[in-house]
Amino acid sequence: MKLLVQPDSGVAPLLAAIKRAKKSVEIAIFRFDIRELEKALEAAVARGVVVHALIAQTNQGGAKLLRQLEMRLLEAGVTVSRTADDLVRYHGKYLIVDRALLCVLGFNSTHLDMFKSRSFGLVTTRRALVHEAAKVFEADSTRQPYASVSKELVVSPVNARARLGALIAAARTQLLIYDPRISDAPMLRLCQERAKAGVDVRILGAVSGRGAGLRVEKLQDLRLHVRAIVRDGIETFIGSQSLRGAELDRRREVGIVVRNRRIATQVQAVFEADWARRLEMSAKDARLSRDEAADQPSPA
Repeated sequence: MKLLVQPDSGVAPLLAAIKRAKKSVEIAIFRFDIRELEKALEAAVARGVVVHALIAQTNQGGAKLLRQLEMRLLEAGVTVSRTADDLVRYHGKYLIVDRALLCVLGFNSTHLDMFKSRSFGLVTTRRALVHEAAKVFEADSTRQPYASVSKELVVSPVNARARLGALIAAARTQLLIYDPRISDAPMLRLCQERAKAGVDVRILGAVSGRGAGLRVEKLQDLRLHVRAIVRDGIETFIGSQSLRGAELDRRREVGIVVRNRRIATQVQAVFEADWARRLEMSAKDARLSRDEAADQPSPA
């Protein structure tokens, strides 16, 4: 299993996966503007690989671009399916190669997400996970219901609330969370309960007003486009779903929970570096504010 860290990993791991494909490539797309990836998909078709793209029916402000991408892929010989409109949004990002390798991504295939944002992805060859992701892809491509049998693949709205809730509730020493905005009341209560129990709960991102008392910092220098949780240095979640009601209950989101100390340690190290950088900037801002106040003339 391999961790992808953006913006450090860039597009190279995905290009390499597609270029190694011998039989099939299945890719779920929400946003997409990386021409190198598009060329890699076209090249795969040219060498006889069956390429199937599942493209979101819509996204905010980008439906026209999705349709243009769809037409270009069709012209190149890619099989294209559109997601249904029975859920609010189909927001999952993942790639399956030869039904043997799975990339579950927290980021879109865009320059903004890959090169200017903090995000993560996981690459695995674990057969059960690859098989389960293929079931999701087939169900959404054919607009059929999907029923989960996996504890590791986290799919909204099927099992995400239960699985992520259990992950948070299991924390005994530490809970590190990347999330652009947590607003789901039950999830916030779970985080608050863990913090009151003495667990080191820290969040990089934002929370709604219901999250009073939690330690929250904003990510410094990079745009935040990741949903990730590290529990006790043992278990890690990476995916597309924030801890928000819509993303847990009314949208198609795809993530993965793995019990792997090496992956947990790697994500934990990135989090700690991001957290320390933010605290340094907060201290610097406080010093500047004090200095500016000291420079103000005293009242006559």
